Amino acid sequence: MTFLEYNVKWTPTGVRKLFYLNWYLIFLLIAVAGIGILMLYSVAGGSMTPWAEPQMKRFGVGLAMMLVIAMVPIWFWRNMAALAFAVSVALLVAVEFVGDVGMGAQRWIDLGFMRLQPSELTKISLVMVLAAYYDWLDIGKVSRPLWVLLPVIIILVPTALVLTQPDLGTAILLLAGGAAMMFLAGVHWLYFVAVIVIGIGAVTAVFLSRGTEWQLLADYQYRRIDTFLDPSIDPLGAGYHITQSKIALGSGGWTGRGFMQGTQSRLNFLPEKHTDFIFTTLAEEFGFIGASSLLALYVAILFFCVVSAMRNTDRFSALVTLGVAVTFFLFFAVNMSMVMGLMPVVGVPLPLVSYGGSAMLILMIGFGLVQSAHVHRARPK
Repeated sequence: MTFLEYNVKWTPTGVRKLFYLNWYLIFLLIAVAGIGILMLYSVAGGSMTPWAEPQMKRFGVGLAMMLVIAMVPIWFWRNMAALAFAVSVALLVAVEFVGDVGMGAQRWIDLGFMRLQPSELTKISLVMVLAAYYDWLDIGKVSRPLWVLLPVIIILVPTALVLTQPDLGTAILLLAGGAAMMFLAGVHWLYFVAVIVIGIGAVTAVFLSRGTEWQLLADYQYRRIDTFLDPSIDPLGAGYHITQSKIALGSGGWTGRGFMQGTQSRLNFLPEKHTDFIFTTLAEEFGFIGASSLLALYVAILFFCVVSAMRNTDRFSALVTLGVAVTFFLFFAVNMSMVMGLMPVVGVPLPLVSYGGSAMLILMIGFGLVQSAHVHRARPK
C-alpha cells in the first residue's frame, strides 16, 4: 500500500473523492483554457478586455461547476438525464418565440447575466439521455428496429429545432454525436450504411433544390458551400473568411511570427479572430509547432477520457464518458477542418479556446459528468 492509498483509505468520503478525481484531465483542461486566454489577450492587442478577462472568469465558473458535478454520484445524473433533455428541448422551442437574434440567426435566450445558447446544452443532454437509454435497454435489443427507432427520434427532434434557427454547424454535431452514441452502444453497422446512403441522397437533394421553391438551405449556406469548393470565386465576399484564414495559417510557418506579431489578426484582416477563427491566429503567431501542441493537448484529453471509460464497469458511466469525448472531438475536428478549408464554414467554436460562454460552460458540465463517472466507478478493495 502506497502512502497515497493509505491516506485515501482513512480520509472521509467527501475528501476521498478529491483524491479520486482525474487530475491529469483537470490539468489538461486548464492548459488548453490558458492557451485560449493567452490568444484572446493577443487578438485584443495586449489587453485583458474585452475578451480575455471574461473568458478567464467563465472558465473559473466552469471549473467550479465541473468539481461540484464530479462530487455527485453518477447514478443521480443517470436519473436526471431525461429531465435534462426535456429542458433543453423546451429551451430550443422557447428560442423560436423569445430568442435573441444575432448575425441573422435566432439562437440565444437572454437570461440577464448571460446569453444562453440552448443548442449547446442539447449536445450534452443528448449524450446523457442516449447513455441512460442504452443503459436501461437490454443488450440483446439494441439492434432491433423498434428499439433503434426511438433514439433516432430523440436525435432528430432537437436537430430539426436547431436547423430552424438556423444553425447548420450545431445540427451536424448533434447528428454526428448521436450516431456515435448509437454505434458505441452496439447498434449494428448495417444501420449506419443505410444512413450513409440516405445522406448521399440528402446531399444530392440539397444541390438539386437550389433556386427552387423547395430550396432546403438558406442562400448564405449555399454560398458557404460554393466558397468551400472554390474560395476564389468571391475573395472579397463569401470567400473572404477562408482566404484570409489560409493566408494566416501559411504565414506562420514552422515557428510562427511571434506572440502578438500576427499581421492578419493585428491588422484585422481575419474576421471572427476571437471566436471561430482563433486557431488561425494561434497558427500564425506560434506556427506549426504551436498548432500541433494544442492538437496534442486535445488528443491527450481524449486519451484520458477513453481510458477512464474502458476502466468503468458501469454501462451508463462508460457511455456518457465516451459521448462527452466524442462531442469534444467533433468540436475541435470540425473547427480545425473548417479554418483549414477542409470543410465548409459552419460556425463551430474551438473548444475552451474560442471566446464564448455557453460552449465553454456546457463543455465543463460534460467533463464534470466524466469526472463523476471516474470518481464513483467501482474500485477493487
